[in-house]
Amino acid sequence: MKITNVEAFPVWGGARNFFFVVVDTDEGISGVGEAGITGRELASAAVVEHFKPILIGQDPTRIEHLWQVMFRGGFFPAGRIAAGVISAIDIALWDIRGKALGVPIYDLLGGLVRDRVVCYPHNVGHAMDVEALVDSCLASKEEGWKFVRWGLPQDGEILEPTTSIRAALRQMEAVRKAVGDDVEICFDVHTRLDPADAIQLCRAAEQYRPFFMEDPVRSENQSTLRLIRQHTSVPIAAGEQFGNKWEFRELIENDLIDYARIDLCIVGGITEARKIAGWCETHYIKLALHNPLGPVSSAACLQLNLATSNFGVQEQPRRTGTVLTDVVPVQPEWKDGYLLPPTRPGLGIEFDRDAARKHPFQMRELPHLRRLDGSFTNW
Repeated sequence: MKITNVEAFPVWGGARNFFFVVVDTDEGISGVGEAGITGRELASAAVVEHFKPILIGQDPTRIEHLWQVMFRGGFFPAGRIAAGVISAIDIALWDIRGKALGVPIYDLLGGLVRDRVVCYPHNVGHAMDVEALVDSCLASKEEGWKFVRWGLPQDGEILEPTTSIRAALRQMEAVRKAVGDDVEICFDVHTRLDPADAIQLCRAAEQYRPFFMEDPVRSENQSTLRLIRQHTSVPIAAGEQFGNKWEFRELIENDLIDYARIDLCIVGGITEARKIAGWCETHYIKLALHNPLGPVSSAACLQLNLATSNFGVQEQPRRTGTVLTDVVPVQPEWKDGYLLPPTRPGLGIEFDRDAARKHPFQMRELPHLRRLDGSFTNW
C-alpha cells in the first residue's frame, strides 16, 4: 500500500473553521484527521503542501517512521502549526491502518479497557452572568451529562482579574448549589491569570470541590505551576497548548498536574499522545484530552480513551451528531453523558469530501481581550 495524495479541507462550521486532512492510498483506503490550531487554518494548509512530497509514495502503515520524518525532517523541530498538521496526518494514518485490518483503532492500541467514556460539555463559556450559567448547567444535568464546565468570566472585551475572580466565585457557589454534589465541575481559567491571582482563585474555589482547575496560569513558563501547587489543594489540569512530549516533561516529572490536557490534534496525533499517556501513568496523572474541535477530533479522542487505563474525562463541547453532520455523517454515539465504543473500523466515522467543499473557509480571528488600562491580555 502506498500514499497517493494528501488533501487539506478547511471547513466553515457556521461559527468557526475546522481543519481536516484526508490521506489517500493506492488500495482505495482513505483516512481522515483533524488539526487543532484554530485561527491559523491557511498556514496549516500551506504545511500540508510542504508535507505532500515527502509522504506521497510512502507506506502508510509506517506510522512511527512517518511521524519522525515530518517532525524532524525540516531540520527545525515542528512548531505548533506544523505539529497540528502532523497530528491530522497521523490520525488519518491510524484510520487507514484500522480500516485495512478491519478493526477499530482501540483494538490496535491494546483493546478496550472500559465500556464507555465519560465527557463534559461546554456551558455558556466566559460570560459574567450567573443565572444563565446555572440554567445551562441544570439543562446539562437534565440531559444526562455527569459534568459541567465553564471558564473565567469576562466583561465584554474587558478582563480585569479582581472583577473576574469575584464573578467566578459567585458562579461556582451558585452552580454547586444548583447541580448538587453528584455533578462534577470543571473550571477553565484559560491561561488568563498571573500566579498571585490564580492562587487566590484556586484557594477560594476549594470549598466548591472542582474536578479540576484548568490552565490557571500562562503556559510558557511551566515551572510557575509549582508555585500554584504549593498554595492550593484543588486538582490542576494543563497541557492543551503543548505540541510534543518534550513540552510535557516538566509537568509530568515534577508532578505539577493531576490531569494532562493533551490535544491529539496539536500534540502530534495518536502516536505522540499514547507516549505521553504512558508517561503520565507512571505519575498517576489522568488524561483529560483537550477537544474543543470537530467530530473527527472527538472520534480520535474516544479511540485513545477507550484503550488507556489512566483516563479521567473527555472534553466534548456538544453532543456528537449535532455539528457538521453532512461533512461527517457517521459520528460516535453519545448516551447519558458518555461516548460509546464504535464497532466500525478505523476511527469509526465517515467523511464526505463533497460536503466539506460546500463549506469553504471563512476568515475569522479569535477574540482579543484587554485590561481596564487598555493593555492586551490572554483570551
